[in-house]
Amino acid sequence: MTGSDIPSSFRLAYVPGVTPTKWVRVWHERLPHTSLELVQATAAEAPGLLAGGGADAGLVRLPVDRDVLSAIPLYTETTVVVIPKDHVATAAEEVSLAELSDEIVLHPLDDLLDWETLPGRPAVERPATTADAIELVAAGVGVLLVPQSLARLHHRKDLTYRPVPDAPESRVALSWPEAEVTPDLVEEFIGIVRGRTVNSTRGRAATPPRPAKDKAKDKAKRGGAGGGSPARQKPAAGRKPQGGGRAGGQSGKRGKPRGR
Repeated sequence: MTGSDIPSSFRLAYVPGVTPTKWVRVWHERLPHTSLELVQATAAEAPGLLAGGGADAGLVRLPVDRDVLSAIPLYTETTVVVIPKDHVATAAEEVSLAELSDEIVLHPLDDLLDWETLPGRPAVERPATTADAIELVAAGVGVLLVPQSLARLHHRKDLTYRPVPDAPESRVALSWPEAEVTPDLVEEFIGIVRGRTVNSTRGRAATPPRPAKDKAKDKAKRGGAGGGSPARQKPAAGRKPQGGGRAGGQSGKRGKPRGR
């Protein structure tokens, strides 16, 4: 791919709770002339944004439609329960779903967890967003189960959280529109999130071999035109070196002076 073929920018979508900072930093180090534009989207909006061309790739939450989007799972998040700091559950290092059976467990409309059976007791109404549910937890209305990154994102001094090992978990993935050939800049970002070194050729065009005539020119420059001494030639097989120098470690015999 030539310099004129490289797009001037790369659009990366990301959902709440996902922090792309470290990958963006590496991108700027490796591709300083190709800007990276961050596009924030909700977990529900991100797949449609990618499918519609609103971003080149995205850090999203699974599942996504694999007929429309390609995806590489990156990591799985721990699920935690968000509770007031004076809640009895703060005495434990982790909490089970059974221990929440008597609690009102808030279930916002943008919930990211795939529940087969909702834990605890349901609230009278479902909050519209996770942010709204956090406010209700702070008001003492109930508790909330979310991926740990969202608990950190919505941190409040009067709230804390504890891991819930037996709760469903949320998986984060790098995703991009399905295509026969993955775009070069998407391959670059895949390499970054997978930790490939800058010299890795996977996902980028290999350096084409140098033409033989160029190699010959370089050799000629090193041998003479470049100012160096020409390479010493070896005598042809079967020929003795001329002159009185040493050959093969043996000294040549001097001839006797002829009489006058």
